Amino acid sequence: MEEAGIEILHIDIMDGHFVPNLTFGPGMVEYIRRCTELKLDVHLMMTNPQEFIDEFCDAGADYITIHQEACVHLNRIINSIKKRSVKAGVALNPATPPSTLQYVLDDVDMVLVMSVNPGFGGQKFIDRMQLKVAELNRLRKNGYSYKIEVDGGINFDNVKELKDAGADIIVAGTSVFKGNIAENCKRFEELIK
Repeated sequence: MEEAGIEILHIDIMDGHFVPNLTFGPGMVEYIRRCTELKLDVHLMMTNPQEFIDEFCDAGADYITIHQEACVHLNRIINSIKKRSVKAGVALNPATPPSTLQYVLDDVDMVLVMSVNPGFGGQKFIDRMQLKVAELNRLRKNGYSYKIEVDGGINFDNVKELKDAGADIIVAGTSVFKGNIAENCKRFEELIK
């Protein structure tokens, strides 16, 4: 996978409550961990993610990303992830402004901008999310060190603009899996150099 330019595997965990779809749990993450040395970015699209932090840490996650909208005690959950020596990310749904993270930006390793409403692949990119990426990039210049990740509707036509706006990590699903996966990954890599 590294030869195709992939450094991180983004794994969506959906509970059927926070988003209207259901995927798999820690057992699958543990299996994936045994098959690769790539970093695993485990995105918990679920209600009450705090109840599963230890299980996903034990399964081999390198990053655990939780949704701001699902966490009453966001700072507490971020700290519980980091105590396990796992990087903590916070995701923002399209309608959630970056200002909601004002008091945790010192603590997060990554901010994930959802550029579609989470739950299903193949959705159209919401153009205004490029402005959110740019805003997070401006905020980061105030001494923060978080990475900016973008997920949803990313394709060959919009990836360069997102990179130029400040995105560090691009999550691409449908655009990668349509056609030749290795060639599509290489094309993404060339576009964001």
